[in-house]
Amino acid sequence: MSTHVIFWRRIDVEGHDCGRLSPVDDGWSIEGVATFLHESKPTCLRHRVSCDTGWRTRNATVSGWLGDKPIELEIGRSANGAWQLNSVDQDAPAELVDLDLGFTPATNILPIRRLALSVGQETAVPAAYLAFPALHLEQLDQSYRRLGDSNYAYAAPRFDYEATLEVAETGFVTLYPGLWEAVAPVDAS
Repeated sequence: MSTHVIFWRRIDVEGHDCGRLSPVDDGWSIEGVATFLHESKPTCLRHRVSCDTGWRTRNATVSGWLGDKPIELEIGRSANGAWQLNSVDQDAPAELVDLDLGFTPATNILPIRRLALSVGQETAVPAAYLAFPALHLEQLDQSYRRLGDSNYAYAAPRFDYEATLEVAETGFVTLYPGLWEAVAPVDAS
């Protein structure tokens, strides 16, 4: 197992994200830094998601700023499994497995790797979604259908978004039409 890094350019607004996937003793760590303009405000968000060996989200942190507003978030689960944001229960149902950070393409790797769909397979994959800039967790209905070795039909009806995602062998999305594209190859170290 090796570490993989990627660099994305945001397409819909000025911005970039740099991500790293690293194996850890008991799972995986996905981390990065997204910088972009949100409503003309400079935004910088450092993110880290921890998942187990089956790619199920355990916890995450997000820190940085939106304009002059500091952001410090800890995402996890309560003792009864409820999704929490800074120790406060959220509206995202406890049965949701994946975390989707709404400001980065990095977390799409979680359902892609966890499900390991065969070509032609399709499934609904609702996720605990960190709404941005509202900064609360809620359910995001989405689906993936594997079209080939490196592409998936993706849909998120809430945003009226459907597109074919291009995906590297690592599971990182390299083209998220209209939103993100990789500008440096996925590297392993």
